[in-house]
Amino acid sequence: MVPADAFGSLVAALGDIVGSANVITDAEARRGYEIDWTSRFHGSTPAVVRPSNVNEVAAIVVLCRRERVSIVPQGGNTGLVGGGVPLAGEVVVSLQRMSAIDPVDVAARQVTAQAGATLAAVRAAANAAGLTYPVDLGARDTATIGGNIATNAGGINLIRYGGTREQLVGIEAVLGNGEIVRRMSGLVKDNTGYHLPSLLCGSEGTLGIVTAARLRLTTRYDHRVTALLAFASVEAAVAGVAVLRTAIDTLEAAEIVLDAGVRLVCACFDLRPPFARPHPVYVLVEAADATDPTAEMSAAVASLEGLEDVAVADDDGRRAQLWRYREEHTLAIGTLGQPHKLDVTIPQHELATFMGEIPTRVSRYAPTASTWLFGHVGDGNIHVNVTGVEPDDDGIDEVVLGHVAEVGGSISAEHGIGTAKKRWLHLNRSRAEIDAMRAIKRALDPDGILNPNVLLP
Repeated sequence: MVPADAFGSLVAALGDIVGSANVITDAEARRGYEIDWTSRFHGSTPAVVRPSNVNEVAAIVVLCRRERVSIVPQGGNTGLVGGGVPLAGEVVVSLQRMSAIDPVDVAARQVTAQAGATLAAVRAAANAAGLTYPVDLGARDTATIGGNIATNAGGINLIRYGGTREQLVGIEAVLGNGEIVRRMSGLVKDNTGYHLPSLLCGSEGTLGIVTAARLRLTTRYDHRVTALLAFASVEAAVAGVAVLRTAIDTLEAAEIVLDAGVRLVCACFDLRPPFARPHPVYVLVEAADATDPTAEMSAAVASLEGLEDVAVADDDGRRAQLWRYREEHTLAIGTLGQPHKLDVTIPQHELATFMGEIPTRVSRYAPTASTWLFGHVGDGNIHVNVTGVEPDDDGIDEVVLGHVAEVGGSISAEHGIGTAKKRWLHLNRSRAEIDAMRAIKRALDPDGILNPNVLLP
């Protein structure tokens, strides 16, 4: 928290760095930076600073370190665990002005983008060059590259291409001591010591503020087929996806939703149900290739057990309709109040049992609660959403995350630990691992000013 008697001089000094117009102190103008996407986590900041380049970011860090003022870096503010909210009066450093994207390097199949560039903008730039950036997620229009790196975002195509870390071939960042590190040549073979891009990726802004990245691009496939598969049970759906992953090399996405969630989506967005009658479980699968993958998809789907119905789309309009049944889940659930959003990973052999067991455990703790399950079934990433529970009731988080650890899962799959899960980090990380993380934090951020209220308990 900035002492009142020092506030004016700090704002003036920040204005000298970025221009006074880019230091936001008005309470109403700050509001959108002080609350997370779920509305569950609220904070307060004395100022939002909007730098335009890496040198300004470095100057901000040097100033705040000298004045002993903590910083919360922020991109599109689409996080779900309170990781980008100034919970203890930190200065917010917004990277939204730093949104430039360099021309695509077609020969290297890479692109350089500033941290504030949106995921959608990077994907559009790649597509225009005949390539694609393979990381994709529902918040693509607002989520930024810097935020994706901070949380090592995975998204819907992870089963084919991997997550953000796998696409990261270079990084520019400002460490907590104000030093700039820059490794942007894009060399794919470079074994000269520690790989700082991998270290910063997933660090949630606790080690450095990412200002730009060099990203790997992949082939853009012009032939694509999407299918919505209706199953009799979660067990059949999970088993079916395992078959499809083996049979279809071109499979890019496998997303699971349940009947209750689809009915909620249809009610909220006035959509027709996907089939004439409801089914317990649905899996949305998509494959893409240089040639039409429909025959390969059809043959594999025909072999599945427990399959009750199929809807296939091979044009953009119909594919978009099928994807809405999955992608509108987050907004639909949000209409029921502030949900507890618990993004977890479950071992494949435990996945079906977990999805059947967790609603029972939630109801046992909170009889009025509702549990909504959906997610990336191909990699075991399930989004557990619980409504009907007070936002500050951590007991429900304990129930869910404790059970995740019991079955050998991860308490965080994509959105990071943030502030929401840091008290449960010990469920997945040993004391030795947490001590090592603290040592790295002290080395790169010696005064602990970068995002001090997230990740480490």
